[in-house]
Amino acid sequence: MAELLNVEIVAVEAKVWSGQAQMLIARTTEGELGVLHGHAPLLGELADPGDVRIKLPTGDELAYTVNGGFLSVTADGVTVLAETASPAETAASSH
Repeated sequence: MAELLNVEIVAVEAKVWSGQAQMLIARTTEGELGVLHGHAPLLGELADPGDVRIKLPTGDELAYTVNGGFLSVTADGVTVLAETASPAETAASSH
């Protein structure tokens, strides 16, 4: 089994979601970016508005719509710092 990625999605108001994931996919100003465990460190500007999808170890996927902010990848995991973040309208997401 692949190693898991620590993920945090934080909006100005509060922490939106935190946990472990197989992969995070985010739309940045440079295009769509997929992050797996062991990804090289980077800082990217999120598209405004943009989508962030989290593939969970269970096979489920969470999706959030974000406005503004940044994506930070470090050795510890990935953090999405957004002005606002709310669950996206998808039938596949479950909370």
